[in-house]
Amino acid sequence: MAKETKSAYAQAGVNIDNKMAALTAIKQMVASTNTPAVIGGIGSFGGLHKVPAGSDRILVASTDGVGTKLKVAVMMNKHDTVGQDIVNHCVNDILVQGATPLFFMDYVGAAKFDAVQFKQIVSGLCKACRENKMALLGGETAEMPGLYPAGEYDLVGTIVGSVSKKQLITGKSIRAGDVIIGFPSGGLQTNGFSLARRVIFDLCHYTWKDKLPGTNQTFGEALLAVHKSFLKPVQKLLERGVRITGMAHITGGGFQDNIPRVLPKVVNAEIDRDSWEVPTIFKFIERQGKIDRDEMYRVFNMGIGYIVILPKSEFTKATNILRAQHQNYSVIGVIRKGSGVVTFKN
Repeated sequence: MAKETKSAYAQAGVNIDNKMAALTAIKQMVASTNTPAVIGGIGSFGGLHKVPAGSDRILVASTDGVGTKLKVAVMMNKHDTVGQDIVNHCVNDILVQGATPLFFMDYVGAAKFDAVQFKQIVSGLCKACRENKMALLGGETAEMPGLYPAGEYDLVGTIVGSVSKKQLITGKSIRAGDVIIGFPSGGLQTNGFSLARRVIFDLCHYTWKDKLPGTNQTFGEALLAVHKSFLKPVQKLLERGVRITGMAHITGGGFQDNIPRVLPKVVNAEIDRDSWEVPTIFKFIERQGKIDRDEMYRVFNMGIGYIVILPKSEFTKATNILRAQHQNYSVIGVIRKGSGVVTFKN
């Protein structure tokens, strides 16, 4: 039997056959995310999706990455949850403007293609796409030896959604007296991991298998907790006619940088830091890392993943809807006259 000759490209570190075989294997998984608006399947140079009906529709798009949370995924050899993370993160980003997701596209870059790892990532992408009722329309898988560290990868996502012009939420109608409601996060979401890893692994010398003191979770479980999507509770509020004046996704930049993105320059968002229980993982990082409290609230979400701002007159209706949906929430602050910044009550 003739000995199989390895291609020059494979010898250089890029195996096209392995990648194409893996892409073929995940086609059925990706097809499970299809919506009626999808035309064709993956494999073409571009994904096809029908334009939303109605001339008043605005397309809303966003791109983001998982960041150094991926280092924890590699450490634990668990890659499905980061697929969910990037989808849900992007969903929340366009939800802030009232948009409903249409489709998602991903980018995975690695030094060497790993079919098992890739399948786990895509399974997470597909799970979150189905849960958010949107299609995984396609993506790019890049094998680049010498650019990425061996065994590691990058994961980036792009989302496209739509909203009608009359339902677009910009924050311009936020007024003094409006109430700020916060939805609890599932953990760090996808921000602050460089600092979290430094404190937990470098300063305190814990491993991902060690228990987070005061909990039944390992550090790995706490760090890889899935970034929640807040699409369902927000959509229910909008469907029931609740007048939302502004929303913010608490990501990189925390409270101080994200909330001002939707504030008019004539008001401040006053946040009461005693209005919710900060999860143990954040308390651990703050205490063991000797990190200033204000910096914690700028780097991390501190247990609040998403905020909704609405007039006081809408509060009872909104909270009744949230309770009926079993959506936990806290009243975390109020809008005051000011200059477009976040202030803390405590």
